Amino acid sequence: MNDKVPKRIATMLMNSLKGGVVPRTGLGYIAVGRENEINALLNDVSIIEDGGATFRFVVGKYGSGKSFLLQTIRSHVMEKGFVVIDADLSPDRRLVGNKGQGLATYRELIQNMSTKTRPDGGALPLILERWIASVQNEVINQYNLNPSDMKFMSLMEAKIYEKTSCIEGLVHGFEFAKIINLYFKGYCESDENKKNMALKWLRGEYNNKTEAKGELGIGLIINDEDWYEYIKILAEFMVMAGYKGMMMLVDELVNIYKIPNQVARQYNYEKILTLYNDTLQGKAKYLGIIMSGTPQCVEDTKRGIFSYEALKSRLEDSRFARDDCRDFLAPIIRLKPLTPEEMTILIEKLTHIHCDLYDYQTTITENDMIEFIKTEYARIGADSHITPREVIRDYIELLNTLYQYPDKKLLDIISSDNFTFSKSTTTDEEINAEFADFEL
Repeated sequence: MNDKVPKRIATMLMNSLKGGVVPRTGLGYIAVGRENEINALLNDVSIIEDGGATFRFVVGKYGSGKSFLLQTIRSHVMEKGFVVIDADLSPDRRLVGNKGQGLATYRELIQNMSTKTRPDGGALPLILERWIASVQNEVINQYNLNPSDMKFMSLMEAKIYEKTSCIEGLVHGFEFAKIINLYFKGYCESDENKKNMALKWLRGEYNNKTEAKGELGIGLIINDEDWYEYIKILAEFMVMAGYKGMMMLVDELVNIYKIPNQVARQYNYEKILTLYNDTLQGKAKYLGIIMSGTPQCVEDTKRGIFSYEALKSRLEDSRFARDDCRDFLAPIIRLKPLTPEEMTILIEKLTHIHCDLYDYQTTITENDMIEFIKTEYARIGADSHITPREVIRDYIELLNTLYQYPDKKLLDIISSDNFTFSKSTTTDEEINAEFADFEL
């Protein structure tokens, strides 16, 4: 590797990967393969920048790299000046629910709102204040006024109403504009209470309309049914605030598949259909949506997304689809296993990071890495079943062992009786044939 990974990022990478979770930062240091998938999603980014909207499903087995791909895109679009909101679905977070599960997802998305300068979430106040500061500069330059001038506040308020007038035409846009103005007044008056009430409303934290009416004078709150309308408003507001657009990432669709009640599942699939139609029909602007899940939770015609006929007819592959000629412009991007070469490049990157982190010279050779990958293929049973998550966790464990016991050799460990692996459905001949022409 040409670039030495900062120790803080290297530590986070190793800890996250060993624990089987995807790191939030530093993915560029370990990215391997997925060029076609990434290029397809980056094409969507250019559409969003131009004022369009896109919707994609990323589908793959557990540990195949779905979350990794989402986090890679997340990092990329933030670098390009996008706002990113993301959430993992769970039993308590759905798209629709009779116990506020949809609103819970909205709250999670807003809590995780991130930008290049605030990559770990909580970026909403920063975005609002950045926008207000830009409006202030515009008023100062347009009218040649000092902020202390008596006319300044009235001109600022008029300018903000002018700016938000385009939002007022959207569903619930009028109430959103009033909240933005409330935050502006709190900002100018250094009134933290007003600012906090505006943020509370924008985060969907008011429990009922009476509470909001009493504190804000607005008899409307974000709720389980209409939260997506505010996502569309926020996407357009982000562009007003100087960003390129907004990307919404929703992982763990399997939690909708697991809903035991058929009617509840169908309501959630109906919500997905609404989001999908909005993006394709131009009802949303500057918004990209990516959802990820397993093949079963998408393609199962009894419980999965394909059980909802309106979605199945829109999403299923055409009769011309083939594994060797994949359509990366289709709404579903299916992740294929990484090749042996890509797997070896990945563990080579991990070796360098581990050495730099703990300041030692590795004794692992290229041949050792190839033998390790061969063993992993045999352990799991077939190359189609290999996932990066399993390989990475095993390899980091080996790196840790070899660092602490430098007298041991990688080949000795993986060939010992203590190194057990599950019965393989792949024969030795098939494995050797897979690697026959394998060169680094």
